[in-house]
Amino acid sequence: MSSHPIAHIHLDPSKPISPLRDAHPQHRAHEHKHLPHPTALKVHPGGKSTGTENARLYFVGTATTILEWEGVRIMTDPNFLHAGDHVHLGPGVTGTRLTNPSIDLHDLPRIDLVLLSHYHADHFDQHVEASLNRALPILTTPHAHTALTTKSPEEDNFTAVTALDTWQSALLHITPPSQSSSAPVGNPDAENRGPPLIKVTAMPGHHVPPLLAKVNELAGAVPPTNGWMVELGRGREEEVKEVGYRMYITGDTLYVDELKSIPERYPDVDLMVVHLGGTTIPSPSLPLLMVTMDAKQGIQLVHLINPDVTLPVHYDDYDVFLSPLTDFQEAMASAGLGEKVAYLDRGDAYAFSVRG
Repeated sequence: MSSHPIAHIHLDPSKPISPLRDAHPQHRAHEHKHLPHPTALKVHPGGKSTGTENARLYFVGTATTILEWEGVRIMTDPNFLHAGDHVHLGPGVTGTRLTNPSIDLHDLPRIDLVLLSHYHADHFDQHVEASLNRALPILTTPHAHTALTTKSPEEDNFTAVTALDTWQSALLHITPPSQSSSAPVGNPDAENRGPPLIKVTAMPGHHVPPLLAKVNELAGAVPPTNGWMVELGRGREEEVKEVGYRMYITGDTLYVDELKSIPERYPDVDLMVVHLGGTTIPSPSLPLLMVTMDAKQGIQLVHLINPDVTLPVHYDDYDVFLSPLTDFQEAMASAGLGEKVAYLDRGDAYAFSVRG
């Protein structure tokens, strides 16, 4: 699907590595803990649950989620600020958090990898940046890679950051696979499919309208962003041989022409995690520029990607959002897609089945 070289990252969920840098002994008790029990565990909204769900996506808040499958935990866009905290979003632009995350940063269990869509404080806040384990693997944009690996003093640098530009991929090798879903001994078909494997591919995205891209690049106001295609399945060293579930995470993109190439490459998407909110700068009271999808663009993307299920995030946690979740709910209902969307409150989780 791509001629770009593939990065290889080996994840061993059996290793008791703290997600935090220089974790205080009182926090080390959390290293082996599970995530909190979800307030509500949602399944397919169309009544397609089989009772065999073997993976889940836990919603922390804003764009922060934690994917659990085969013993591995992947965290997206970590933001753990609390109501009243502020973030810097560009020259002269700040945002105030209105909600609390469902779990505190220092209560995180083991995390194996971070997917960082872009280097923006509402996706990678100042406390996260100061506190995360420097050896924690991170997949992100080339821009964020530079920011995370060229710090002063040098010991503040993150040491396991992989940059992925559009259509570039990384293979996450899980060692060892969980006993509950590993290939049975003597089953040639299962053995041929290979061990559990996750492929992450960077998707196109534009955080500002394309007409302003050059101006923004010169000004350095809004950082470049990635979306992600996350494929869970089984395979060998170079490829996921059998994709058991495909999840598209949009990142903070607007609806732009480049997104039209996604369904051409990936015609079957099981779950789309869509960043909404209609983020406006400098503020909703002075909405000069929209930099994330509102409900109108969100429903356009639903029609374009045609996922089996859509899960909205990033819509009410900060005071820079102009388009509330209710706008998207009404648009989905009007389009007759009420049974193809799942809504999570902070602390809820969505359970699904990875085939194979």
